[in-house]
Amino acid sequence: MKLYSYFRSSAAYRVRIALNLKNIDHELVTVNLLKSEQQSDEYLAKNPQGLLPALETEQGVLAQSLAILEWLEETHPETPLLTGDAWQKAQIRNLCYAVACDIHPIDNLRVLKYLANDLGVDEEAKTTWYKHWVEVGFQSIEKLLDEANTFCVGNKPTLADVCLVPQVFNALRFKVDMTKYPKIAAVYEQCNKLDAFIDAAPQNQPDAI
Repeated sequence: MKLYSYFRSSAAYRVRIALNLKNIDHELVTVNLLKSEQQSDEYLAKNPQGLLPALETEQGVLAQSLAILEWLEETHPETPLLTGDAWQKAQIRNLCYAVACDIHPIDNLRVLKYLANDLGVDEEAKTTWYKHWVEVGFQSIEKLLDEANTFCVGNKPTLADVCLVPQVFNALRFKVDMTKYPKIAAVYEQCNKLDAFIDAAPQNQPDAI
């Protein structure tokens, strides 16, 4: 199994965490987004979307991090990350989608590059854009979390934590004030006490700059 990854890709970061939590042996293949290696003919032959991550399996290549996470959950159920009854699973998915569908798509690298390179948005305005949409999303997520829980849902990591942690990492890079989101900050801190999250962190990747 091969994971095509870039150290600061939050979508790839999600999959790295899940692979670690499930103790799944895999090879990491780095793809440099800043050098547009994801648009090379070789990579596009594997993932026509030209995005990261991509997971190469014996059955073929999967793209889209949420699809990969669900596939890993079904094929490697030994360490479950989508747990509980139907209602709890829905709560986990709700938090996943709040990050992966509402915050990340309008704040990812290709959007920020388009703002800067094509629309001529300066660095300050680009950062304002990023922080605005993160803060809108975090305001909602903060209300959804129960401070009685150690992690997002319950007292063990789930797919919700797998999605939230990379988004918080990027928010910190852009100097989002996390004191406004104490429950999110507490979950982030708790997750980053675990080896699976530490080993998956951007600064610990072979392509970290």
